[in-house]
Amino acid sequence: MSRIGKKLIKIPENVKVEIEGQNLKVLGPKGELKIELLREIKAEIKDNEILVFPQKENLSKKARRLWGLYRALIFNMTVGVSQGFEKKLEIEGIGYKAIVDGENLVLNVGFTNPVRIKKPEGINFLVEKNLLTVSGIDKEKVGQIAAIIRKVKKSEPYKGKGIRYQGEKIRRKEGKKVVATKK
Repeated sequence: MSRIGKKLIKIPENVKVEIEGQNLKVLGPKGELKIELLREIKAEIKDNEILVFPQKENLSKKARRLWGLYRALIFNMTVGVSQGFEKKLEIEGIGYKAIVDGENLVLNVGFTNPVRIKKPEGINFLVEKNLLTVSGIDKEKVGQIAAIIRKVKKSEPYKGKGIRYQGEKIRRKEGKKVVATKK
């Protein structure tokens, strides 16, 4: 049985949850998110808590696998519409910078032309010096856009130049001169 799936999801005060058949909608001060549950999974609201469980007649391996997944997705939806999610990225390198230009994020990271990333719906960019913040209500979208931005120019191991998550440790390598002098 799923340990994660058994946990109840407490609904915050300012969040409203609606269940219509297999469709679940979460409304909050930051926005609205929807999900369609598969037929193997069912959700109910009891005492201001959401209970997710597999259908009794479909207690298959697939239903047991999806149980914890859908509980986590619904929990992330309730947190997203009430508090939101954000990922912070650091840009390091001489001349490297990011600018928010209307609906686009423009990255100057050592290429001949600047890299433009279009802002998806529900995602916000904020740039402060060398710190880029990606925020929104959908955890999956925020993480995906942050990964796309990081992939433009990953931090390299010799000088550490590039884009990395805030707090991410880059394993540094020794240069050729340092290695030659040790012998």
